[in-house]
Amino acid sequence: MLTLPTALRAAFKEPFGPVYTDAEALLADASSEETNAPLVAVGDVVTFYLRRAERPPDVAVVDGKTKREAVSDEIRRAVETGRLVEVTNEPGTISRDLVAALVDALAADGPTTLLVDGEEDLATLPAVLAAPLGSTVVYGQPDEGMVRITVDEAAKTEMRDLLFQFDGDTETVLAPIEA
Repeated sequence: MLTLPTALRAAFKEPFGPVYTDAEALLADASSEETNAPLVAVGDVVTFYLRRAERPPDVAVVDGKTKREAVSDEIRRAVETGRLVEVTNEPGTISRDLVAALVDALAADGPTTLLVDGEEDLATLPAVLAAPLGSTVVYGQPDEGMVRITVDEAAKTEMRDLLFQFDGDTETVLAPIEA
């Protein structure tokens, strides 16, 4: 398991890409880059808005919460669809189980929703590493909107560099991506 050190928390205050308040605009920009690449959503509210915009993510990572509070029943029902896989990931961490589930979900036929027991906030980092080049990873930036990351070599390098600053055995946790 990797744990986010207190000293690194500030690195997550600024978004890793452009921020959108409109899902259709985000999807238009994402689809103009790569039409068949996977779309990965991290967060219940982000997943809800992408599904409402009629573009369900290929992989959604949800934990039933937004800003540490339970999501509404409407959001919960909307995001818990498709193939559901339960995974444990404690708050402030990235577990090997989460990384392996992301890898499996990206390889699956059809959309997959990872239901996280714990917290999915940091899943963006391994999602960028696990997703193929050209993919789009979208996550929520509290009180701002949705952040779109285009998966390219620069994004993968940035996420890998951050993960190697976490406490724990980074190589073991990321092993499912390297396999």
